Amino acid sequence: MRAAVLEHTGAPLVVRDLSLDEPQAGEVLVRVEAAGVCHSDQHYLSGDLQCPLPVVPGHEGAGVVEAVGPGVEQVAVGDRVCLMWRPRCGRCEYCLTGRPALCQAGRIHTTSGGLLDGTTRLHDGGDRVHHLLGVSCFAEYAVVSERAVVPVPKDVPPEIAAIAGCAVITGVGAVLNAVGSCAGDSIGIFGAGGVGLSAVMGAVLAGANPIVVVDVVAERLAAARELGATHTIDASREDVAAAVEAIRPGGIEWAIEAIGRPETLETAVEVLRPGGTLVAVGLGAVGRTFSVPINVLVQREKRVVGSLYGSANPLVDLPKLFELYLAGRLPLDALVGKHYSLDEVNTAFADLAGGGVGRGIVLPGGPL
Repeated sequence: MRAAVLEHTGAPLVVRDLSLDEPQAGEVLVRVEAAGVCHSDQHYLSGDLQCPLPVVPGHEGAGVVEAVGPGVEQVAVGDRVCLMWRPRCGRCEYCLTGRPALCQAGRIHTTSGGLLDGTTRLHDGGDRVHHLLGVSCFAEYAVVSERAVVPVPKDVPPEIAAIAGCAVITGVGAVLNAVGSCAGDSIGIFGAGGVGLSAVMGAVLAGANPIVVVDVVAERLAAARELGATHTIDASREDVAAAVEAIRPGGIEWAIEAIGRPETLETAVEVLRPGGTLVAVGLGAVGRTFSVPINVLVQREKRVVGSLYGSANPLVDLPKLFELYLAGRLPLDALVGKHYSLDEVNTAFADLAGGGVGRGIVLPGGPL
């Protein structure tokens, strides 16, 4: 099969033929129909985040089950599925307490570059090629754990199913799960990429008001307004703290940072009102930190929390997101950007770095 391979950090992806083993016990073979182009992949390409190399990137995908290994019960051949980059073992403390995004099995993917048994199904001749986060969907096919797929209703398009498995569940989930009840509360969303725009949709669903979106790309801010943002701030032209104060004197109750930049996180803390909470969603380079004034944290009782994968329970939350999309309550089509062939994957990442609007979609098997 053909796949995009990262051989060295900082180097372009190389599309070439690889061998893919048949699925083993508890695994499924998926023909990849669509794969989203995410900043998290870009972090691995640049070396900001690290993984074993060589590797096939791509962690936001959807496709059709072509074969199943022994013992697979949750899906069958012909099922359409969404791929998840966080497995859930169902046995660890985090799974049992309703926090599967923190499942201990996730460490196996990140440290080994393999599937849940720590081994890989990808090969280049006699050389091992690694999986990214147990998915590797910048490829015509992927072998993944049964625990990393969720069935998709037949009326949900492949590109919508793909982005739901990362950007949408992360952004919408950050509002519905990490923020929670916020009807009538003000919320600021820093970053209007796929995750940030998904957070806008989540804020609209939750009844937050006002919804303030901060970015530096005018087209992204326009998209945020179309999706329900009541106010937008162009951080390249305006003082963000002053602009927020003019919109919500005293500061905002909630902030979601979907970029992973220290400067943006610090600004988000600054614009919180006393008792406000910052939900950090965006990933940064390994070891990167940001500063919070101690007295501001204590005297104004501000809070900073992290949210991985929208703090979601994907087996429960993804079906709900699909239902909301089909009911017209989540306009996810507005998130879909340009489509790319597998051979255009490097162009897709160049467009991402250039501030392109909408989630780029790679189609490994050709046009849908």
